[in-house]
Formats: sequence, C-alpha cells, structure tokens
Amino acid sequence: MVTTILKQYFKGPNTFQYVMESLAYLIIVTLLTFSALMYLLARQGALLRFSRHVRVPRAEIDRYFEQNQPTITVLIPSYDEEPEVVRKTLLSAALQEYPRIRIVLLLDDAPYPTDPAASARLEATRQLAKDIADLFAGPRRLFETKLAEFLLEQASSSHVGPAVAKELAAHYAYAANWLDQLVKKEEIGDHVGRFFADDVVRGLSKELRLVREALLASYNEQASLPVSRVGQLYRRLTWIFDKELDVFERKKFASLSHEPNKAMNLNSYIGLMGHTYNLVHTPDGPILVPASETRSGERVAFPDSEFVLTLDADSILRPGYCLRLVYFMQQPDHARVAVVQTPYSSFRGAATRIERIAGATTDIQHILHQGMTHYDATFWVGANAIIRKSALEDIGETEWVGGFKIRRFIQDRTVIEDTESSVDLARHGWTLVNYPERLSYSATPPDFGSLIVQRRRWANGGG
Repeated sequence: MVTTILKQYFKGPNTFQYVMESLAYLIIVTLLTFSALMYLLARQGALLRFSRHVRVPRAEIDRYFEQNQPTITVLIPSYDEEPEVVRKTLLSAALQEYPRIRIVLLLDDAPYPTDPAASARLEATRQLAKDIADLFAGPRRLFETKLAEFLLEQASSSHVGPAVAKELAAHYAYAANWLDQLVKKEEIGDHVGRFFADDVVRGLSKELRLVREALLASYNEQASLPVSRVGQLYRRLTWIFDKELDVFERKKFASLSHEPNKAMNLNSYIGLMGHTYNLVHTPDGPILVPASETRSGERVAFPDSEFVLTLDADSILRPGYCLRLVYFMQQPDHARVAVVQTPYSSFRGAATRIERIAGATTDIQHILHQGMTHYDATFWVGANAIIRKSALEDIGETEWVGGFKIRRFIQDRTVIEDTESSVDLARHGWTLVNYPERLSYSATPPDFGSLIVQRRRWANGGG
C-alpha cells in the first residue's frame, strides 16, 4: 500500500489536493490497520489464557472455604431502575454460594419524590431487600439447624454411615425444589428473565440435584463418607441461603456527598464501613456523627469486610462468582491483586436487531479484556468486580465539604471513574486481573437512542 502511494506521488498528478488526499488515505488506513493489529494481539492473548486456564475443582474450593471465610459486602448502586430489574440483580447476588454475604442496595433516587409514579417505584425498590430476606429465611433456618445438629452428632467421628448420606440427599432435593418453585413465581418477561431463570436459578438447582444423585448412589452402595466432606456439603446448603440484605440511601443524610454519580454513591457507603455513628437530626437533615464524638442519637454500625463486590443494578452473576474470584484473590501469588473481575457478557436471545448487534460488540469486548490481562494491561470495567478493601484504603483521599469529612476511594473527577481508579491502583503497586470465565452478564441497549447514549460514554473512555 505504501509503495503504491509513493509511486503515485512521482508518477501521478503532483497537485496539492492529490498529495493531501493521498496522505489522508494513508493515515486512515494505517490507523485502521493498527486497530486491527491490536485486536488480533488481544485475541491471541485471550485464546492463550483460555487454553491455559484450569478450573479449580469444586471440592478444592469447599475444602478451602471450610477453614477460610473472608468477609465480603456486595454493593449494588441503583438510580432510576425498574424494581423488577433490581430484583433479579439482588437475587443473583443472594444466590451466591458464599458464606455470610452482606448485600446492600445503594439507592440513589431522590428520597422524597413528589411524582406519584416515582414514589411508588421507589417504595417498591426499597421493599425488595426485605422481601428477598424473608423469602430466604425459611431454608436458611432449616439448613443452619441441620448443620448444627450434624456437627454436634458427628463431633467425634471420622466417617458417617449411609443413612446420613440419604438424609443429606433429601435436604439437597428440598433446596433444588425450592429453587424450582422460585422460578415459577418470578416474572420471566423477556430474554433477560429467561436467562436468569434457566442459567442462574435452574442452573443452581441442577447442580444440587447432581449432588443429590451422588449421595443416593453412595447410599445404595452402603458406602461411608468422611465427616469433613459431608460437613462441606451441609455448609454449601447453608451458604446459599445465609444472606443479609439492606438498603442504604445516602441522599437522606446531610453529612454525605450528594454528587450525582455512581462513584460517590459507592464512596459514601465504603467510607462508612467499619465505623459506628450516631444518627443526629439537624435543621438541614439527619447527619451521621462518629460515635466517639457524641453520645446523643441512635447508634448505627456499618460492618466492615475484607472484600467489596460492586455490581451494577442491571447485571446478573452466576452462583459461583464470589467463591471462585475470592479463592483466586486469596492465593499467595495474588496478594497484590486489588481487583478481579469477569468482563460481562450479553444476554442471549435479544428480540431486536439493535440489541443483538450491541450484544455482539459486548461479547467481542469480553475477549479484548481477557487479552489485555495477558499483556498485564487490565483496567477496571466497572459493571462488576471484587475489590480488596485494603487496596481502596490505599488509594483513598479525604477532603472536607460543608464541614463534613468526605472520603473518595473511586475517583469521580471524570466520567471514567473505574478506568481512572485503575491508574491510581497501578501507581500504588496494585494489579488488576480479568478472570478467564464467563460468570457475569449485563443488559445491552434495546433501542437506538439508548445505544447512542452508551456508546457516547464509551467513546469518552467510560465502561
């Protein structure tokens, strides 16, 4: 191509217009070739990572978490989302097979709307956490009781008999049936609902039924099982339903930032974690005062955790997301990994051509992000990620606004808060990793208008 253009310079009409057109053509084609080369390099990196990745066996994960249970808090920032969309996200977080997850919905809508429709939608969204907690309460109590009874009865044993395997198989059947009933009660509606029902809820139900079949096979063969393994299987049932859900609205408090962006919604809650406050009412509204500074007001505690999972309100996780990513971060070689994520994929079966095309580009980006990790060029995508809390503390900044202390962990100076924070983490010696499995999914624009809004943000570097 270059030699052809050079020949044209000497043999063609040597006019100024011709030279400028040739140069413009050369620059454009060079840029296109460069971008294609970068894609091919990233694709090669992704394929190498996929080929080398060995999935950790479930039994190994169970053994690890039997002795090690790092705490994790799931933060779901939400603004002006439909309750049904948020409900699926909350349920996908609640169905994580991880011990004692705390899930907090960070509602960023105006807390006291005057529009009746907005008020009704807000109240419905506020109610979601309690509804799901109540939904999980029955099986949670059941399996906590059964686990405690098993540990008490088998405290001095090394193996259990076939009868215990049969009883445990019945518990797994109960849990699988409970999940099947959950699907029947949920509104399916569209392809997102079908994915949630089939891949998340029924997928987990099928896994539990496989365990049940294995336990029944053990019973039929009159085999004895190690107490430790049976205990792990009891814990798995307990962990599925052992969740704490809450709702937090920063805009109700005069002492917190009201900056209209997702970063400050997350920052406001992360800054409160690990501290105890007194709720004091003032003419400007309620404020949270550190408990060490006053004795008046209602005491409010915000539990801390070792890890934070940030999850967009229109995203859905597979049940093994937390277990596998936290296990990865807990390995000695990954002590300086600040963020691990699975770049989200699109939901299959979209009804419109626009959404299918948008979904195709999303799936291509999944490959690109995986390839970037091969070259140690990962950046935080933002839709979902597990973050080491100590890394956030490391890059945190403090300022005083209106007499109140405001902490920033995720930068909000630009529209690309996740990418900007990736730079901060790298400057402090932390690394980021894309986990080479598809464990998260997010909605793609269903129409041309919303597609333009999304791609305009991406053009500015946002995720």
